[in-house]
Amino acid sequence: MTKKKAHFLGFIQHGVSSHATGMWRHPKDKVGWDYASPPYWHHLGQTLERGLFDAIFIADELAPYNTYADSSDTTVKYAVQFPTHEPSTIVPVIAGATRNLGIGVTLSTAFEHPYSMSRRLSSLDHLTGGRLAWNIVSSYSKSEWDAYGSTMPDRSLRYERLHDYIDLCKKLWSSWDEGAIVADKVSGVYADPSKVREINHDGPFFKCRARHFVSPSPQGNPVLWQAGSSDAGRDFAAEHAEAIFAIHPTVERMRAYSEDLKNRLVTRFSRPANSVKLIYGVQVVVGETRAEAEEKYEFIRSLVPKEGSLAMISGQLGVDFSQYDPDRPLADIAVPGIQGVKDALVESGAGKTVTIGEAAQTYSLRFSMPALVGTPADIADQLEDFMDRGGADGFMLLATYTPGCFEEFVDLVVPELQRRGRYRTAYTGTTLRDNLRQTD
Repeated sequence: MTKKKAHFLGFIQHGVSSHATGMWRHPKDKVGWDYASPPYWHHLGQTLERGLFDAIFIADELAPYNTYADSSDTTVKYAVQFPTHEPSTIVPVIAGATRNLGIGVTLSTAFEHPYSMSRRLSSLDHLTGGRLAWNIVSSYSKSEWDAYGSTMPDRSLRYERLHDYIDLCKKLWSSWDEGAIVADKVSGVYADPSKVREINHDGPFFKCRARHFVSPSPQGNPVLWQAGSSDAGRDFAAEHAEAIFAIHPTVERMRAYSEDLKNRLVTRFSRPANSVKLIYGVQVVVGETRAEAEEKYEFIRSLVPKEGSLAMISGQLGVDFSQYDPDRPLADIAVPGIQGVKDALVESGAGKTVTIGEAAQTYSLRFSMPALVGTPADIADQLEDFMDRGGADGFMLLATYTPGCFEEFVDLVVPELQRRGRYRTAYTGTTLRDNLRQTD
């Protein structure tokens, strides 16, 4: 029986830190690199492409977290995903330095109309030669709504609004028919109006009467990524996504999620069971020996500031944890933020009670992803288990110090996976969608 080959994405942010708080303190972080300048992004993209990654995944947060103590002071003080630059601005920079690497950009639907969003994404798909993905998010962090001077809408409307949003984007992307561009210099006719359909959308949240302003891009539309964890979120992902990013602390939870998503694909949306790639998050710390890797990981853990970690989890879960004893069990706290994050953190203790303080440190370092710490063979063993027992199609690698953590993975783990026949040895496609579908 042919064994499944892994797909890899590199999780990064356009800022000082890429989620893992305090990494700017690491003596190997961005040595000789300026994250705000193109050479850093050229090198990072080329490193991932050298490792045959499907894509770089650019995460985002729209404003500094301000839930903790009703202020963003702690966020600023400890560089908790701060500062963070706008993510789509580096897409052409990375694309210009690579030929095959896909580029996934996180863009929120909360504060931009679908018409301008679809136009921007089509433009970026052109500029990348068909290597763009869109990670669809809807902004459920209080700080983001405060920054835009808006009131956060009722959570129950979140996915109703998202469905209307994506429906309009898809209508626009598919509105140019084949042969629409005539480009007849003699007659002066450039495009056939009958083949560039005007969209008249009158949805519950959005209205639009216009033609899509961008000619069809190489992929037609960007690859759609989603991270649904709630019941409604899983349905949305199963209906629309081509790849799903999920965070589960154990192989058992990965397996349960995989089975649930495949069931929804088939029974609710009549899509093939394997038509969506399931990408699970992991944080990798690799060493030549297990002892070396464990020493590296303990040092990385020591860099996470306690108060900064509480500011981060407060922002994500929508609870001011400055008002709680950090030794109180997280399970006891009701959260208005991302429920799936809380659930994964509660279960990250493998049966033990997880306190607020423990959850904050875990989240600020690795969400609640498994930490894979060991030799290249150790890491490959665990990744194989997540594929074979957990149903993973691939993995999102959460950064620690950059670009070193990705360089080490490419130099040490990738050859081990290739030796085992569990990873590609070349790109075979011309677009990101092609490479995500690659199985050989």
